[in-house]
Amino acid sequence: MAVPEQDKQPDNEVADPEREVGELVGKLTAPGELEPAERRRLLGRLARALSDGAKKARATGAGRGRWLADVFLNIAPRIPIRDLHTLSEHHHGLTGEQLADDLVRTAQKATMTVGAIGGALAAAEFAAPPLLLSAPAQLVAETIVVAAIEVKLLAELHEVYGVRVEGSGTQRAVAFTAAWAKQRGIDPLTPTSVSLALGAATKTALRNRLLRTLGRHLTTLGPFLTGAIAGGALNRLATKKLGEAVRNDLRVKLPPGSGTPEVDPRRRDELDP
Repeated sequence: MAVPEQDKQPDNEVADPEREVGELVGKLTAPGELEPAERRRLLGRLARALSDGAKKARATGAGRGRWLADVFLNIAPRIPIRDLHTLSEHHHGLTGEQLADDLVRTAQKATMTVGAIGGALAAAEFAAPPLLLSAPAQLVAETIVVAAIEVKLLAELHEVYGVRVEGSGTQRAVAFTAAWAKQRGIDPLTPTSVSLALGAATKTALRNRLLRTLGRHLTTLGPFLTGAIAGGALNRLATKKLGEAVRNDLRVKLPPGSGTPEVDPRRRDELDP
């Protein structure tokens, strides 16, 4: 896939974190497939941008967890969330449970791919000790992108199940981020859920969730291809678990009288109590 002229940068250029992090995460989570080389290039740029931002955060005395949470809250409104009509168009006309199945599968593939690339990069750094200190920046980039993919999945599952979250684009993005931190759906009968999304407890939950995700990615630091294998597998399983939890939650939280999404007849037996 051709790279737009304005996106071409020298490999040694350090991106401005204030300008580029949201843009890069948006590209890495946009609908459609990215060529592996392009995904690696964007992840590399993101790692450099985050590394630069981390240095500035350390200079101000900010802890890694708080800095990670602040970065993610800043980029959350840039995560591309599709409405139900667009989702169905992008997934070959699927609706209801079949569409939800496909969304989870697509998100699993995306986080698995990011994990495999991040793990492979970390493995390469492990094999070259002088460069080992750069590996955490790559894994932080992986953590941010995986979190963004999962927030996108969570938000779009709300669309599929007809659970509407009111508010501005930024308010909705923060509400979905808060729900991801808690690994659950948003209760449509609690109108304060959006307004309370930026409370201290939510920020703490987000910080802890991001640190747990980063901790999972740190396990991919290993020689040869073990990092790539571990990174892909761990991300795929975590995304699958999130999808199942949120779907079960949203089935319970459907607004009164809204009904339920159309169920694939082949899955009725597994859904029936």
